[in-house]
Amino acid sequence: MLVETKARVGVFAIALGAYLPQFPTLVPEFEQQYAAFKKTIPDTVEVIDGGIVTTKELSMAAGDKFRAADVDLVILQLLTYATSYNMLPAVRDLDVPVVLVNVQKKKAPDYANTDTPTWLGELYACGAVGEMVADLERAGKRHAVITGVVEGGDPQVQAEIEDWCRAAQVRRRFRDTNLAQIGRPYPGMMDLYIDETNLYNRMWLYTKQFDWEKMWAIADNITDEAAIRAKAEDILNTFDIEGGGTVEKVWEMAKYVVAFEQWVKDEKIAFIASHYDGFAKGKAGVLDSMLIPAFSMLIKQGVACAVEGDIKVAMAMSILKTIAGCGQLSEMYSIDFDEDICIIGHSGSGDADISEKKPTMKIVPVFHGKTGGGYLTQFYPHLGPVTYLGITQDKDGHFKFVVAEGVNEPGPIFTFGDTNMRTRFTCGAREFCNRWSEAGPTHHMAAATGRHIDTILKVAKIFDVPVDIITR
Repeated sequence: MLVETKARVGVFAIALGAYLPQFPTLVPEFEQQYAAFKKTIPDTVEVIDGGIVTTKELSMAAGDKFRAADVDLVILQLLTYATSYNMLPAVRDLDVPVVLVNVQKKKAPDYANTDTPTWLGELYACGAVGEMVADLERAGKRHAVITGVVEGGDPQVQAEIEDWCRAAQVRRRFRDTNLAQIGRPYPGMMDLYIDETNLYNRMWLYTKQFDWEKMWAIADNITDEAAIRAKAEDILNTFDIEGGGTVEKVWEMAKYVVAFEQWVKDEKIAFIASHYDGFAKGKAGVLDSMLIPAFSMLIKQGVACAVEGDIKVAMAMSILKTIAGCGQLSEMYSIDFDEDICIIGHSGSGDADISEKKPTMKIVPVFHGKTGGGYLTQFYPHLGPVTYLGITQDKDGHFKFVVAEGVNEPGPIFTFGDTNMRTRFTCGAREFCNRWSEAGPTHHMAAATGRHIDTILKVAKIFDVPVDIITR
């Protein structure tokens, strides 16, 4: 990604301190189990180690570490029974979910040969889970439970831990990077309008405002011909250009991409929402004509670029790019009632990582509904499972996720240069349109290959926002 961030995950383990002097062999046993557990946390996140907690004071010290690091998530290993004072001081002042990992060392007891320290050390992690959840509830904390076993490996536990870490990365990306709004939303699309102060207070995402005059001049000082040539070749490797593509043909576009990449790094931008409604003349016309493929090159590198000034769909695109590896701008295009299929897509910038074949680029004389004309890009999303995510707000400014899973099927698509896909939903096209619309999303959503509702639910728990599941 052009702008790198790394989630910070607080990790600690708890055990009842009273057991340790009674059964000294538990000390090295728990140390070994905790060391092995920390190795299950993926290296895609930064671990803030709170250690093994057996007293209220140790729990408070872990909490100090977690607060100082501004952790995005807390993962707690339950080693054996422990009282809730081992846990609560560590998370009392945090506003992030606590994931309770209840992993038992042995698959099953050897009943006749199990003594008390073996039971406490290798077979009793489950004893405290209910108590922890009860007290997290009373403290108003978000929580989740993962139960499994160490012996023989447990892919389900590992997958859940990695899923939570991906979800935590979304919070860190929102928190550490910025959103660039260039221009303003498309006039009259009031579903897109947003209060940027409310956005920052509720979702931690800061908006930087940019005028188009700055963008028109962004490439003026780009003179490194080797960098421009390399970027031009990258563009040609990414797109098939109608009528043939050459380095010379995309040279000016490559200059702008190089400039935008440097701007993104300098301003720590991971989201862009833009719309231009002026005259497509002079330098404005040059940039306007090539902005779609230029922003597509940014999306490829992890910067969510949304058309029509839609901040909320830029957020949805970034979430899917972070957890699924792709995030394609989409909206309802049409319904094929004969086939019971929804046609979903959008004109504008897209994500090459969702395309099953090389995207295409062509010149059109007019961008429908917008100023000027120039390059359109068409992407060809993978067939198979697909997830859609929309983000909307209620009358009080609270955010809400709207999600659905379907299947992209083969068949004819539109050929006028816009990305579109044929999606079948289990509830049927007519009912999907009803349910999705009744959820009150903006008219844009993001799409990603695969099924990702379960991960989106974790993201929603981290952000403390509700989710409407339309269909799976």
